[in-house]
Amino acid sequence: MNIDSIMKELTADPYTINDDGSVDVDGDVLIWKQMKHIPVQFRFVQGDFICYNTQVTSLQYAPREVGGDFYCSYTPITSLQYAPLEVGGDFNCSFTDITSLHGAPREVGGGFYCSHTKITSLKGAPKEVSGTFYCCNTPLKSLHGAPRKVGGSFTYERTNIRSLDGIGHVGGRIHKNITT
Repeated sequence: MNIDSIMKELTADPYTINDDGSVDVDGDVLIWKQMKHIPVQFRFVQGDFICYNTQVTSLQYAPREVGGDFYCSYTPITSLQYAPLEVGGDFNCSFTDITSLHGAPREVGGGFYCSHTKITSLKGAPKEVSGTFYCCNTPLKSLHGAPRKVGGSFTYERTNIRSLDGIGHVGGRIHKNITT
């Protein structure tokens, strides 16, 4: 199957096939539920990139930059390797089997959601998150590695965290454990 055929299944928005075979999209991309991998190499997606609730097992070929939201939650991924470097909106990797945030975007223009995962550390988390940072229902024991700056709330309910040591500047409220 050629790139044009694949792209017609993934987006209704205009796209460009670059000289290196990667694809830029001037809108949104939706990976189909039954897909087990991202079928073409994306470079930039101006809108949202959604592979939420699919069978995708790796983020290989995910775009390097996403202007909108990036959702890879409810997938069997075990790593954020190949995740975008920058996301203009929300980044959601909740309800996955990831054990680490290594590979997460450096900056997120919206919220960052990594709840219901197997992460044991915040090392690798984005340096800056403009919106909410949500890491609930994880085996976290420490906030070391947390973003330097979170513009919204920082929520870490239902974790083993007992101290705010390691947390950077938080513009909103800090929501602590409600149960352990």
